[in-house]
Amino acid sequence: MTTAALPPELDGLSAVEVSSRTAEGSTNEAPRGPSRTLGQILRANVFNPVNAIMLTLFAAIMVAGFWRDGLFVGVVLSNTVIGIAQELKARRELRRLEILNAPRARVRRDGITTEIDTEGIVIDDVIELHAGDQIVVDAEILAVVGLEVDESLLTGESDTVHKAPGDKVLSGSFVVAGTGWCRATHIGGSSYANQLTEQATTFKLARSELRSGINTILRWLIVIIPPACLLLLWSLIRTSDRWQEAVQGTVAAAVAMVPDGLVLLTSLAFVAGVIALARREALAKELATVELLARVDTLCLDKTGTITTGEISFAAVEPLGDHQMDWVQDATAAAAHSDPNPNPTLSAITSCLIPPESWSVAGIEPFSSARKWAGTSFTNGWTIWIGAPEIVFDDGDTAALEIASTQASSGRRVLGVAAAETPDPSHLDPARSAIGLVLLEDTVRPDAPEILGFFNAQGVDLRVISGDNIATVAAVAARAGVLGTDRVIDARTLPDDRDELAAVLPEVMENTVVFGRVTPHQKRAMVHALQRSGRTVAMTGDGVNDVLALKDADMGIAMGSGSPASRSAADLVLLDNRFATLPTVLAQGRKVISNIERVANLFVTKAVYAVLITAIIGLMSVPFPLLPRQLTLIGTFSIGVPGFFLALAPNDERSRSGFLSRVLRFSLPAGVASGLAALGVYAVATADASVSLDEARTATAITLLAMGLIVLVLVSRPLRWWKVILAAIMTICYTAVIVVGPLREFFEMTPPPATMIAPMVGFIVVCGAAAVIAGITVLAPGRRRLSADGPAADNDDAD
Repeated sequence: MTTAALPPELDGLSAVEVSSRTAEGSTNEAPRGPSRTLGQILRANVFNPVNAIMLTLFAAIMVAGFWRDGLFVGVVLSNTVIGIAQELKARRELRRLEILNAPRARVRRDGITTEIDTEGIVIDDVIELHAGDQIVVDAEILAVVGLEVDESLLTGESDTVHKAPGDKVLSGSFVVAGTGWCRATHIGGSSYANQLTEQATTFKLARSELRSGINTILRWLIVIIPPACLLLLWSLIRTSDRWQEAVQGTVAAAVAMVPDGLVLLTSLAFVAGVIALARREALAKELATVELLARVDTLCLDKTGTITTGEISFAAVEPLGDHQMDWVQDATAAAAHSDPNPNPTLSAITSCLIPPESWSVAGIEPFSSARKWAGTSFTNGWTIWIGAPEIVFDDGDTAALEIASTQASSGRRVLGVAAAETPDPSHLDPARSAIGLVLLEDTVRPDAPEILGFFNAQGVDLRVISGDNIATVAAVAARAGVLGTDRVIDARTLPDDRDELAAVLPEVMENTVVFGRVTPHQKRAMVHALQRSGRTVAMTGDGVNDVLALKDADMGIAMGSGSPASRSAADLVLLDNRFATLPTVLAQGRKVISNIERVANLFVTKAVYAVLITAIIGLMSVPFPLLPRQLTLIGTFSIGVPGFFLALAPNDERSRSGFLSRVLRFSLPAGVASGLAALGVYAVATADASVSLDEARTATAITLLAMGLIVLVLVSRPLRWWKVILAAIMTICYTAVIVVGPLREFFEMTPPPATMIAPMVGFIVVCGAAAVIAGITVLAPGRRRLSADGPAADNDDAD
């Protein structure tokens, strides 16, 4: 059955029927893409736990009558505005790319096949299915030409399903072979996979070590802050003349303990990374995609469309034995042209060979990635099979197999052509004979050697996993610069039993680099084996045979020109098909990981010293050493403003696991050192009767700011000129507050007497040295430079 000669029942709906159903709302309303709605963005940035805490504290300080100490509410407002603005910007970029990546469907209307957006499908539409298509609605099969569907993403069953007229197909499955026509029965919200699709396309931070670590920090602070504040409030009420002063001190402590900008700057860094990728035509399905590739230690590559351009060119037909060239060419051309939906390999043949009129098709078995061949029977009594030589040729055809192996070792893609006088193309006839070879050329991407060499230099292990002949794959991989291409295996030698395969694969995957004749389910099992070995795995691919592996890899990467099913399964889609974009993804991931760690170090250090000061003051029953407005000042100049720049700054340090433990190993000693410095200065000041409470608080604030700037410099390493200038500007701004009269009066900054200079310097030097030791021990910056445009030499002086 060809598209040009379809029966009337496949003519589909008329234009009038389509308009009527559209007017009734019977359309395939698709789930939203990976961006959040405006309402979700507003709710996430306005109604969140941090804002709730800070606004509650603001209300308390207003009730107490200290309106000047409500300055910290400005942080809440700025966080909210910046967060909303940046996420809306990201949404615009993502929606622009969603249009380019949107799935399309072929529908039959008024007897004509038309390609439309999937949202345009209406109930009862006749949909034409080709190999590689994702099935986007539930439907009933009307007609088939060797149609095979993979439903494993829905059912978990690994075997493909042959479909016949009257069978049902479900949205979420995909076509692996053949052609079919079906009638849409359930669309939009009523389709089987709609809910799963909505969950899969939600804009979220999934599988993120950074997000998990920050959530752990926030959970612990939620446990610690309430009892610490209650202790302090009880203590201050007992010692203060007015309850308002007790509330003022408690609010000051709580404001310092709440990491008000940490969540914002974390999201900001992720969103900025997503925008940077979008501008390079790379569509990230999740925020955490930015982080994932930077943590990948094993990159699995499909040969076709990844290492090579995916453009297959016909080279020649080579007859075998005593078969005549003309007859072999006619048989090959007739078989290649018989498939109404040829794959790129068959298309390369049909573009150069003209089918003879005397060969009329009787039956078809379309190509399948699992069996590696296609078969066609003809009315003249012959059946022709085209596929992998080692599969379509009988094992006894040793001479033909040797010729095919020689051609494949040169890097050419080789197809075997076998023939037998039988009417059944659905299985390989034992009486078949090898009649010829089809020689095809693959073109290695010009930038592949440089890019793969870059990943080698970055310590990322490469695995080339392909369905092609092992000699061809190894030769192409070697030309592309993959190391260890002599460590090869033909996947047909692996066990067929799933449990046996799972048992041997971990060792095989560790010791092998190039894999040939791999089936789709073997690819998936290989990804699982690497993951069980503790590896973080990325998988690239563009065909329907890559879908299962893309779905289960830690990070699936698809080409924009790939099949709809592969693009749907991937976490990252390279819409411009540029393999060279991957180093940019890695650069963005490293930037996000390193910068969020720096920002977390700042905020957790502040929380640690705030908790320490609160606990000690609560136990000592003395006035709180800082006002809320003074803590806002310290937080702004030593954490908030610098943190904003650090979160978005260029950064190319190697990513390392252990984010949370590393943050705690620095922040706990640095926070304790800062807290002890502030408490020490406050204790000396309050012990001196000549020092007023305002002077004591100012001395404490100066000490704490100095410690904050020391911590800022430590987490900013390696230092660049702009980071030094940033720290200097923050120091100048704080100095201006002390010097300029109106500002000094507003923040109640009364310069301490000269007798306090020595204690302040002493505590800053001693405690600062302790913080420096912690920083040098824990915060050892990576030395490897990474260019966003590709590999670069080590260079710590450039920015």
